[in-house]
Amino acid sequence: MASIAPAPAAPPAATSGGLEGVTLTALRADGTEAGHHPLAGASATVGRDTGSIFAGDSYLSPRHATLRRAGAQVFVKDEGSLNGVYIKLQPNVPWPLQYGDIFRIGQEIIRFEQLVNAPPSPDGVERFGSPAKGYIGRLALVIGRDTTGNAFPIPERGVHCGRERGDILFSEDGYVSGLHCRIGKGDDGNVYLTDVGSSNGTFARLSAEHLVAPHDILLMGQQLFRVDY
Repeated sequence: MASIAPAPAAPPAATSGGLEGVTLTALRADGTEAGHHPLAGASATVGRDTGSIFAGDSYLSPRHATLRRAGAQVFVKDEGSLNGVYIKLQPNVPWPLQYGDIFRIGQEIIRFEQLVNAPPSPDGVERFGSPAKGYIGRLALVIGRDTTGNAFPIPERGVHCGRERGDILFSEDGYVSGLHCRIGKGDDGNVYLTDVGSSNGTFARLSAEHLVAPHDILLMGQQLFRVDY
């Protein structure tokens, strides 16, 4: 089995050293570099109001994310942005999924949800519904801040997503690979998201401060940034 991305650990307290030597490198869709933003100070904020390579992105919140250094490690934290901070997954390295987690493939934003039976009506009548037994959750397309579109149940065996092959197809999204990612249980019984070697990557939305390794790629707004240090 492929190695599993470790669950984020509680970050250590900030120490001296600052962000000198840390650079955010903007990347074009083809992977070429589009600009550089050296960081400095104990922490640095990324957002539309910070100017530089961020100013023209209307999908970035004014104060979108903060990066800080603790010893030799760099951390990123979403500052309550509207559209979130995503990290690009390493191919074939499973990423742990919890109910409510959001990820992105191509132009599709998808939330992993728990299957919950609808409660009885006020007069006690039970509602009809397909049985949830044998399913570990569902994938719901996020089409607005508080709105979801189509939803797809995930059986115990897991599902593959892609443009041409798999259990869930996004045939009109040219940014989704023919076979893009898998969602399913690992040997430990937990649910994982795994990129299976897609061309454009699978991105997990960060819900807490997260350790960023050298050369990790973040998606913020409509831009990709490589963290170099």
